[in-house]
Amino acid sequence: MLAAQQVLFPSRSSTGQYLWGLVLQGVTLGLLTALVATGMALVYRANRVVNFAQGELGLVPAALALDLILFSGLSYVLAFAVGLAAAAVVGAVVELAIVRRFFRSSRLILAVATIGLAQLLAFGSLMVPRIWGEEPVTSAIDAPFRWRAEVAPLVFDADHVVAWVVVPLALLAVAAFLRATDVGVAVRAAADRADRAALLGIPVGRLHTCVWAIAAVLSFVAVFLQAGIVGVPLGSPVGLTVLLSALAALMIGRLTDLPAIVASAVALGVLETHVRWNDALAVGPVRLDLGSDLVVAPVLAVVILAALVVRRRTLSRAGEDDTSSWRVAGEVRPVPAELRHLRPVAVARAAGLAVAAAGLVALPAVLGPGETLKAAAVAAYALVILSITVLTGWAGQVSLGQMGFVAVGAALGAHAVAAWRWDLVLVLPAVGLAGAAVAVIVGLPALRLRGLYLGVTTLAFALATTRYVLNPQFFDWVPAEPFDPRPLLGQWDVESPTALYYLALGTFAAVLGGVVGIRRGRTGRVLLALRENERAASAYGVSVVRAKLTAFALSGFLASVAGALLVVQNGRFTVGLVPEEDNLVVFTAAVVGGIGSVTGAVVGALFLKGGDWFLSDTWRLFASSLGVLIVLLVLPAGLGGWLFRGRDLALRWLARRRQLVVPSLVADVRQLEESAGEDFEARAREMAAR
Repeated sequence: MLAAQQVLFPSRSSTGQYLWGLVLQGVTLGLLTALVATGMALVYRANRVVNFAQGELGLVPAALALDLILFSGLSYVLAFAVGLAAAAVVGAVVELAIVRRFFRSSRLILAVATIGLAQLLAFGSLMVPRIWGEEPVTSAIDAPFRWRAEVAPLVFDADHVVAWVVVPLALLAVAAFLRATDVGVAVRAAADRADRAALLGIPVGRLHTCVWAIAAVLSFVAVFLQAGIVGVPLGSPVGLTVLLSALAALMIGRLTDLPAIVASAVALGVLETHVRWNDALAVGPVRLDLGSDLVVAPVLAVVILAALVVRRRTLSRAGEDDTSSWRVAGEVRPVPAELRHLRPVAVARAAGLAVAAAGLVALPAVLGPGETLKAAAVAAYALVILSITVLTGWAGQVSLGQMGFVAVGAALGAHAVAAWRWDLVLVLPAVGLAGAAVAVIVGLPALRLRGLYLGVTTLAFALATTRYVLNPQFFDWVPAEPFDPRPLLGQWDVESPTALYYLALGTFAAVLGGVVGIRRGRTGRVLLALRENERAASAYGVSVVRAKLTAFALSGFLASVAGALLVVQNGRFTVGLVPEEDNLVVFTAAVVGGIGSVTGAVVGALFLKGGDWFLSDTWRLFASSLGVLIVLLVLPAGLGGWLFRGRDLALRWLARRRQLVVPSLVADVRQLEESAGEDFEARAREMAAR
């Protein structure tokens, strides 16, 4: 990795001087990332899940420590000690109050819960400054002593020295804890099989609490030291670049090899620093601009892909269990055949569809122009979530970078409309086919990768796409100017909010009909078989390669069409049209809505955009995060699953009323119990007679 860095992003200036300052800065940043990655590795060992809230675990205690320094005048050392204690408490509370509630849930559900937890902790960091009546700001502090030195081309100070001393000590302390203490040995022993460890008398719950407390302390140290070097914007997530760097180190270290994870984080830090420096082309003894992430993401994406593709495929039982736990999705049962043709069921279904269709068609009449445009966006996002349903809910291929396909559709759609002046009737299917082709290319690693590994790869693709590949700053073909689409079929203008709403609604209805048909056909059954058991599906003659690439193609088609709709609604293509944080948000919305059903896509889109309509930025973060956690705790199958549970209750009541035996609804429990009792009495009489 370092050799590639020296070839592509050399450490020499234009005059031939070797820039040791870049290496030193890269090591510093890599050490901070190593703390985050080590915390993620510890949590993975304990709970078999990647903690997407690892960076945010330290935000609240860091905000407390920083505000004690800034507003109360507490000394640096005492504030650091208070922050350490607060971090341990936060980690323990998070594990006891939230994580432990998902102990028996699938790792997919727990991973989404950590995404909601990250938002909740970011909201908490916003509230801490208000204890002093202050507003949250970017916090920066100075070390308690003075030191300054120039190592060309950068300037280093006492805050860097603190990081060089504290971070290695923290990492050595973690290593000593795991190897030399009884608790650490127990943590390692319970990592593979928590149930078996519990049977042997190991207090697994207390060990997990200890692990989360240590992970929170590591996160706090990273955030606190970062505040002295580059500052910390409280209230916002630590950043997807930091998360991607930590995930890259985690993947290279195979999730559990701590020395390899730390070494990879440091190497990635050096690489990242050189990428930023060569991108900025800065000269002179200045601090490195850490805001230039545009080129870092594609480089990290290549590193992650190379590391994961060349890795030896895991065939252990533990590896298979981890993969299967990422595939769990609630399957919606169809209406039983015994009830499907009953008049009340047919009438209720037809009436429900008619009312829903009439309500959607009449919606612009009761909404204003702004609300109508938001409703059009909901329809587009419903397509995005539907693409996740097809890929993850049906085929079991985890994608955390779905907005990358949305960006592809948005950029190509804007170019086709603005430069080629195509009609939208041609643009939407053409963009969908292009997105399907891109998705197939992205899906090629899925032939070797599974579960979390594939999710990280797609996230890296999305960040590289939105920051660099489709950035008008780097490529002239990507349109950046406003445009007006041609009238649909040369007859109907699509410039008003109402017209855009009907365009989005009609596109969603047409695509939905096709997706439902696919689900009911052989392709849908093959995708479900692929999710449940690849080996069994292959034994029955299913081409696993073709099935996986088909799932990616369908998903890319849907997401790209949604991107084209969004860019037409926006009237121009911008990088901000597809926020990179939405990669995790739309995945969360898909799980909350019910990732196994088409209805869940609509419910998830309403959940995703509803908070944007009615809440301010600060409370939107709180409502969305708390809502995610509550839904996942109370309704593991999602809001869509709750709706279908209500449907099944009504069908069960109807079956009892008609005295029908419907085994799938368990409506004949009493009859089975009575028949079982009669059989038992008959056998008893027979035995007595003998």
